[in-house]
Amino acid sequence: MSSLRRRFLGESSAEPSRDVTPEKDEEVRLVPLSKLRNLTLKTHKRSKRRNVLIFAFGGLFGLFVAAYFANQQDVVNLNGLIDMNFYESLLDIIPSGIVKEAKDLQRHERDATNYDSFSVGLHLQSQGVRALHPVIMVPGVISTGLESWGTEPGSRQYFRKRLWGSWSMMRALIMDKASWKRHVMLDKVTGLDPPHIKLRAAQGFDAADFFITGYWIWNKILENLATIGYDPVRVRITCCWEDTHDLKLNSFTAAYDWRLSYINLEKRDRYFTRLKSYIELALATSDTKVVLVSHSMGSQVLYFFFQWVEAEGHGNGGPDWVDKHVDSWINISGCMLGALKGYPAVLSGEMKDTAQLNAFAVYGLEKFLAREERAEIFRAMPGISSMLPIGGNAVWGNKTWAPDDLPGQAFSFGTFINFKESNSTQSPGNLTVEESLKYLLTNSDSWYQDQIHNSYSHGVAHTTTEVEDNLKDPRKWINPLETRLPLAPHLKIYCFYGIGKATERSYYYREEPQTSALNVTIDTGFSKGEVDRGVVLAEGDGTVSLLSTGYMCAKGWQMKRHGSQYLISKTAIDAALGDHVDILGRSSLNDLVLRVAGGKGDQIEENFMSNIREYAEKVKIYDD
Repeated sequence: MSSLRRRFLGESSAEPSRDVTPEKDEEVRLVPLSKLRNLTLKTHKRSKRRNVLIFAFGGLFGLFVAAYFANQQDVVNLNGLIDMNFYESLLDIIPSGIVKEAKDLQRHERDATNYDSFSVGLHLQSQGVRALHPVIMVPGVISTGLESWGTEPGSRQYFRKRLWGSWSMMRALIMDKASWKRHVMLDKVTGLDPPHIKLRAAQGFDAADFFITGYWIWNKILENLATIGYDPVRVRITCCWEDTHDLKLNSFTAAYDWRLSYINLEKRDRYFTRLKSYIELALATSDTKVVLVSHSMGSQVLYFFFQWVEAEGHGNGGPDWVDKHVDSWINISGCMLGALKGYPAVLSGEMKDTAQLNAFAVYGLEKFLAREERAEIFRAMPGISSMLPIGGNAVWGNKTWAPDDLPGQAFSFGTFINFKESNSTQSPGNLTVEESLKYLLTNSDSWYQDQIHNSYSHGVAHTTTEVEDNLKDPRKWINPLETRLPLAPHLKIYCFYGIGKATERSYYYREEPQTSALNVTIDTGFSKGEVDRGVVLAEGDGTVSLLSTGYMCAKGWQMKRHGSQYLISKTAIDAALGDHVDILGRSSLNDLVLRVAGGKGDQIEENFMSNIREYAEKVKIYDD
């Protein structure tokens, strides 16, 4: 503790930091082996006590990543921390102010979501709403647990334990950080499993209903679906398919390894092949088309699936497969044009959640898991990079303009990465979204550049010919601005997302000393007007910008080349439904989902409470 005190408070001490070497003529005595062991043990304990604070704050890194796309959700149950056997007194070393704020946050969110868990379903049940369409849920980024199936010596201790999405993750991160990193990072060249490591997505409803104890994700929706008759117990999807003719599949969670690029999801796990089979089985056993429910990154995954399933040489479903099998797509908080906060995560290992920590917490986090390590981890998860912003300057603006700029605003949102001042001629200057993506790749290793170029595309197709050509290129399939909806005239799309929450829109960076592995970092010392510790906030759901959640629903899919001539119904509701993940527990959202699943989607009326339609008209993308 003395070393920390000297570092923070500037105190000096005559006490040496380590034992000095004996003088040449100094008397030296032999020590019995038993006493030597006791001395060694005491030294080890002192060292452990000195570092425990660093480990504790470093261990909380997992929680910061959990908050990556879930700001202000019902954060981890503080009582659960007490039960963690690897460090029973964690709460004692967290500053009391942080504990109080976290408890206040829990209380606020609990008041918003602590309605009777089954009340929405019971109310709709009384109105005659019953389970009708099979429901398949595609979760978002980080919300699916990942468990180890490796049997090599370094993995045996983790066999079938979750190294993402449980207290086992926290324990492994603190006790054996190097091993945890080796397990969660994919091979940098192939984007697949590293040698002798095998992590797989947990399956079933347990995979995504809770992230960790007290941090619910899909659990509220599952409770209410069950109330109107949904029951996954009546079917088992296994290696053996006999005796399935009398079973009825009416609900299923399509969990996936969100670290993988979408192309590698199919290559390694046959994810889209299996999803296609589940949908076909659901239709065959229920004689009713499926309702697909996606959240956040899951909406991008599902959009990619729509392209894949019809493509020759891939899903081979043909141009009418979606129309024959899918009744409705419920798109909840879908980051269809990416998530801006994903950019600083891969550029410098930062985000608003880390930029706004106090200096003491930053010290602990940096000592345990530095920015360089965090950026490396994020880059070695190519699925994260699927959410880099899509649409370039046409959507996000240029250096003087952006579609969501507000009257009287001091500066434009169009400059995505800003440098307040520069002490070097190497400074790139202020950058738009397009320029920022080029800057990221220019300053990245070749393996990361290859992963991005071979997996994704972030541009805009301005003609129908371009769109049709792009249907043959899997790199384009996550991008709704370069492709179109499937040929499904009976498909109904529902877009539900929250608004009115301060959301990351652009950033102020500063250059780092040449000794740093990363040459830039968020300028956390700069706060002025709309800028809070280097982060510029605008409208969204607290995690994803309104332009990303709302543009395709408000205008993009109305353009003929992107699919309006194939679409019979599209309903958008943007309202104060909750934060990015908190929305899944809101009674209003649960009511909407159950109505669609029960065949009552026609009762839902389109409603825009934000300015998304005004912003969408200013986006520089035009119909043919």
